Amino acid sequence: MAKRFSTLGRYPTTRLRRNRREDWSRRLVAEHRLSVNDLIWPVFVQEGKNVRTPVASMPGVDRLSVDLFVEAAKQARDLGIPAVAIFPETDPKAKTPDAREAYNPDGLVCRAIRAVKKEVSGLGILCDVALDPFNSDGHDGIVRDGIILNDESVEALVKQAIVQTEAGADIQAPSDMMDGRIGAIRKALDDKGYQHEQIMSYAAKYASAFYNPFRDAIGSSGALKGDKKTYQMDYANSDEALREVGFDIEEGADMVMVKPGLPYLDIVRRVKDAFGVPTYAYQVSGEYAMLKGACERGWLDWDKVLIETLTGFKRAGCDGILTYGAVDAARLLAKK
Repeated sequence: MAKRFSTLGRYPTTRLRRNRREDWSRRLVAEHRLSVNDLIWPVFVQEGKNVRTPVASMPGVDRLSVDLFVEAAKQARDLGIPAVAIFPETDPKAKTPDAREAYNPDGLVCRAIRAVKKEVSGLGILCDVALDPFNSDGHDGIVRDGIILNDESVEALVKQAIVQTEAGADIQAPSDMMDGRIGAIRKALDDKGYQHEQIMSYAAKYASAFYNPFRDAIGSSGALKGDKKTYQMDYANSDEALREVGFDIEEGADMVMVKPGLPYLDIVRRVKDAFGVPTYAYQVSGEYAMLKGACERGWLDWDKVLIETLTGFKRAGCDGILTYGAVDAARLLAKK
């Protein structure tokens, strides 16, 4: 690479700073551009009416009752954000070892979907497909004798994806990392006549320490027994991510996701280069909390680091980013 570039010009005939001299010139030669169309806003929902509960470990993020979630969805739509993602805080009394609340058609998630679809047009709704918000063991799959069961979990995930789609969700996003779940969900959706509803697979989801604030937000941190290393990926592995992504594409995923984001931008780049499919990353709760916490202490400037990091996702190959800073980013981008 160095040899190739050495033939393209020499100082002082070539001065690379010429193109950086003026704002208009920097805009002309910019290689990657972040826009509001790249954003998906994850939102936490809770029971109640006109209730807003701050998430202590995620400054600026609240759990919202369904009525306030509808207002948040209108805000997202009006800012031009293409889609919101729903994550529920489930009443501990509704959590069971078989996580059956996940496929309750009158559960919190389905009620939130229906409420938004009734009041807000032109906004996509993405739904998580995983059992951890509903599982009394805090895992993404069903647990028996300390083992996370794959095939039994997939059966429950299929039921969850169906009821969420029937409620009006546009994208099912399986985040559980069970083997075979994309193919099973795709077949079930097609059999029900939902051939046009999309699947965004959490295809390369790593067993990460950056998820803890999210678990606080959905109320699963206290319930979790053990860890998730038998189904989420080892963060030392890169080639394995390509196998996971390849399987999910073959099984019918329309879009794929890498999670977490910033520590895994090399994975994003490899996925995009290898498959060329719509590729997303999730700027997860721990990443958000780190940046927000530093900014609250005056160590960083939130507006600047938010746009810089999201642009870094784009540079790595992302077609879009799930970020808790979506609303702030949309407002900042509108000012440019």
